[in-house]
Amino acid sequence: MAVINFGGIDEQVVTREEFPLEKASEYLKNETIAVIGYGVQGPGQSLNLRDNGFKVIIGQRKGGKTWEKAVADGWVPGETLFEIEEAVKRGTIILYLLSDAAQIEVWPRIKPYMTAGKALYFSHGFGITYKERTGIIPPADIDVILVAPKGSGTSLRRMFLKDRGLNSSFAVFQNATGKARERAISLGIGVGSGYLFETDFKREVSSDLTGERGTLMGAIQGLLLAQYEVLRENGHSPSEAFNETVEELTQSLMPLFAENGMDWMYANCSTTAQRGALDWMGPFHDAVKPVFRQLYESVVSGIEAQRSIDANSKPDYRDGLEKELKTLHDSEMWQTGAVVRKLRPENN
Repeated sequence: MAVINFGGIDEQVVTREEFPLEKASEYLKNETIAVIGYGVQGPGQSLNLRDNGFKVIIGQRKGGKTWEKAVADGWVPGETLFEIEEAVKRGTIILYLLSDAAQIEVWPRIKPYMTAGKALYFSHGFGITYKERTGIIPPADIDVILVAPKGSGTSLRRMFLKDRGLNSSFAVFQNATGKARERAISLGIGVGSGYLFETDFKREVSSDLTGERGTLMGAIQGLLLAQYEVLRENGHSPSEAFNETVEELTQSLMPLFAENGMDWMYANCSTTAQRGALDWMGPFHDAVKPVFRQLYESVVSGIEAQRSIDANSKPDYRDGLEKELKTLHDSEMWQTGAVVRKLRPENN
C-alpha cells in the first residue's frame, strides 16, 4: 500500500499504479462474480466489471423492471442473467447489492448457497454491522468483504466511461480463505475505483449514514431550502432565489471546488464574496456542528439503523416514500429548478 499524506496525516491507500487492473484480473481469473440486485449500485458495478473483462453474472427477480433493465444492458437470461438463488449457486463471489431492506428479506433464501470458500461482498456496512437486527449472520467458512464507492452507481459508471475513477473504501470482516483482502482490493479495482482506502464495516456505516443525512443529502437540502425561503420571504422572485441558492452553487462554484479545493474556489470569486464567506463560515459552523454531533450519536447508537429497518419493513413504506418524494418534487423551489434546467443553453 502507498503512504499518502492527507493534510499532514499519513494514510495507507491502494492506487491503480501499485495494483493495476491486470493484477486484479489475474487474481480473480477463476472467480464467477454474481451481482445480486440491479437497482442503485448493481448496474454500475456489474457493467464496469464486465467491461474490464471479469466473469460476471446477474441475480435478479424475474419479471420486474430491473430484470428488463438488465436485459436492456446486455445481460442474457439463462447465460448471464438468472433468478437470485441460481446466481448465488453459480457464483464464487456474491456482490450483495440489494437495498438494506431487501438484503434482510432475501438473506434466508440465499444463505444455504453461501458454501465454504465463497465470498460475500457488500458496498455498505449496514447489514453486517447491525447483524443482530438484520439477521444477516454469514457462515464462518466464507469471506466477508466490502468495497464502498463514494458515490452512486450512476456516478461510478459515468466516471468509468470517461476513464476516471470514483474513490472507494474497502474492508474485511471475515477472512476464512486467507485471501479476502486480495479479493476485496481486486474487486475495488475492477469496479473502477480511483484509489482505495481501508476501513472496517462499522466505520463505513457510521460515516456513510452520517454523510447521507448530513452534507450529501439531508443537510444540503435543509440549507438550500432555508436560504431559498428567506429570499422569497423578502420579495425575490422564484427564479432569482433559485439561481442564487442552487444554480450558481451547482453549475459554477461546485465545479471549481471539485477541481482544486475550497481555497481555489474562493480565489476565483470576487473579493466581496471572499470576505463575506470567510466572515459567515464561523457562524454557520457553530450553528450546525451540534446538529452533526447529535446526528453522529444517533447513527453510532443504532437509532438510525433501527429507524430505517422499522420504516422499510412496513407494507405501505413504498407508498409513503413516494408521497414524501412527490412533495419534494412538487415544491416551489424544485419546480423552479425544473424550469431553470430546461432554460440552460445545452437544453435549447
